[in-house]
Amino acid sequence: MLVLSRKVGERILIGDQISVTVVRINGNAVRIGINAPSELPVIRDELKERMEAAERGADCEVAESAERAAGEKEAAEIDSVEPCQESPSA
Repeated sequence: MLVLSRKVGERILIGDQISVTVVRINGNAVRIGINAPSELPVIRDELKERMEAAERGADCEVAESAERAAGEKEAAEIDSVEPCQESPSA
């Protein structure tokens, strides 16, 4: 893993098509901006884990809360998660 220090407004370039910019630092939170081609999926790690759990048939509420947490823009980009199906009652 490459670890770099950056200040607000500074960028990191990944190849020719991806840049990561430090937008704001507030205490322990760092807001970053990512410029990448639209065909390249960019998603937070915790959302990916929740989506994978949903695909494995895990708790549907976790998947739905991941979509809500992602916000409208990110949720629109998460098209690989199918709606949860309720299991038939016994």
